Amino acid sequence: MRKGAKAAIVSGVCVVLVGGAVYGGYNFVSALNGTTTAGSGAAPVKTGPLDGDEVKEASAKFFTAWEKGDAATAASYTNFPDAAQELLTSYGGDAHITDVKITPQQATGTTVPFSVEATVSYDGKSEPLAYRSSLSIVRGTNTHRPLVDWQPALVYPELKKGDTLVTGASAAPPIEAVDRNGAVLTKEKYPSLGPILDELRAKYGDQAGGTPSIELSIRHADTNAAETPIVTLAKGRAGKLRTTLSASAQAAAEQAVQRFTESSVVAVKASTGEVLAVANHREDAFNAAFLGRLAPGSTMKIISAAALIDNGVTTANGPAPCPPDAVWQSQTFHNLKGLTADEHATLSDSFARSCNTAFVKLTDDLAHRAGSDALTREAQDRFGLGRDNWKSGIPSFDGSVPAVTGPDQAANMIGQGQVQMSPLNMASVTATAMTGRFRQPVLVSPKLDDRELATARGLSASTVAQLRRMMNRTATSGTAAVAMSGLSGSIGAKTGSAEVDGQAKSNSWFTGYRNDVAAAAMTQEGGHGGDAAGPIVAAVLRAGG
Repeated sequence: MRKGAKAAIVSGVCVVLVGGAVYGGYNFVSALNGTTTAGSGAAPVKTGPLDGDEVKEASAKFFTAWEKGDAATAASYTNFPDAAQELLTSYGGDAHITDVKITPQQATGTTVPFSVEATVSYDGKSEPLAYRSSLSIVRGTNTHRPLVDWQPALVYPELKKGDTLVTGASAAPPIEAVDRNGAVLTKEKYPSLGPILDELRAKYGDQAGGTPSIELSIRHADTNAAETPIVTLAKGRAGKLRTTLSASAQAAAEQAVQRFTESSVVAVKASTGEVLAVANHREDAFNAAFLGRLAPGSTMKIISAAALIDNGVTTANGPAPCPPDAVWQSQTFHNLKGLTADEHATLSDSFARSCNTAFVKLTDDLAHRAGSDALTREAQDRFGLGRDNWKSGIPSFDGSVPAVTGPDQAANMIGQGQVQMSPLNMASVTATAMTGRFRQPVLVSPKLDDRELATARGLSASTVAQLRRMMNRTATSGTAAVAMSGLSGSIGAKTGSAEVDGQAKSNSWFTGYRNDVAAAAMTQEGGHGGDAAGPIVAAVLRAGG
């Protein structure tokens, strides 16, 4: 808990209705249906769709009470008055926000956009607060009153269920983050780094030697997430924190992800595991590059090919026939549309063309030779994945390749089934395939806090040589050739597209290397690997480290 501040709780409502009884503090049905009233008078009851006058009147009453700091009355115009009153009370109390002026804009249907101008005051210091938000009006299903559809985000756009607003001495001193060469990294210049810099500040602010600021911030419901500063009333002294990032690579990554929405990319220095760039283009500010948990599609074939080679099933030049279809335990697997079957294909052929059926057909041979958990052990023991022990410097996901039976055993081989990865994981996989050594990715040197990094066996020189040949072939004449065209030096890549239930298009995955840089990207609903994720990775590799 920060000094001199209380939490302004943004709560949801959790209740259980059993046989008409009510648990959780107030009548959920009354709140949801709009039967809780206060100060509403005896207005005529209407039914059916809301008209413009009702939307205008309901929103105006809410805004007027909010401006006056009358939380109870404002909350009574919502469909969840208890939750609304709790936040609105703290908005003007614990959060120290005063002089509120709300200006509504023209409604669109039942949605009313508005702007807020206010003042944050604490310990003799004041700063203006200005932002835009919106609310929606709904009709109570019992009383039919027009009510504000309560959401924490209408009070401040970044608030989510369970978040709190706090004003006071910051939980951690500010930092001046610098790249590997001493260049200053700011969220204004590198927008993707905003949440990441907040995480670094939360973890290393005290060690960097700074002093706290006075701030209005969001304290998130996720206790592992760093606070998000909103307004700084008094600046603290920033401590300097050196990261492994490269300003030039970061700039390229920031620009590259802007081409496609819902995109993330990570680049690492293969010989050290140092993260050179991390960028996300997402509306939710989620660091999917480090924390994403999605099926990686055929980029997983790097690990699957390594497992086949390491366990003596086949070699890069050995057989891996590519039939039109393959059946594994009653489930039929297909290749991407337009891929010509090749019953005489080698593993290198099937890898470069991204033939799913070749890997599915070899699932039985791998299980027979090394057990049904062979792919899991390859991922853990050789590539350092799935043990929940990475310590990059900020929260990250370590990948997951669970040991399974049934159709998912074959699906895992092609990066579907129950396999989950992030771009960070796949950049690390590519670095291991390049060098033969697993080096746990890091964003901050472990010497700063003496944290112990994850280890793994890595790959033999023979396996590395075969993987590099296959990835180079994929990058020069296979499915990754278009995206990687024009890149000089030692290059290699693997494409992937992962089908997701309910999505019209597959997720686009791509991982590749150039000289000592390995990078991986993912674009949700981006289609084939080379269509969206491929150009992102190529742009980052072109920038180098």
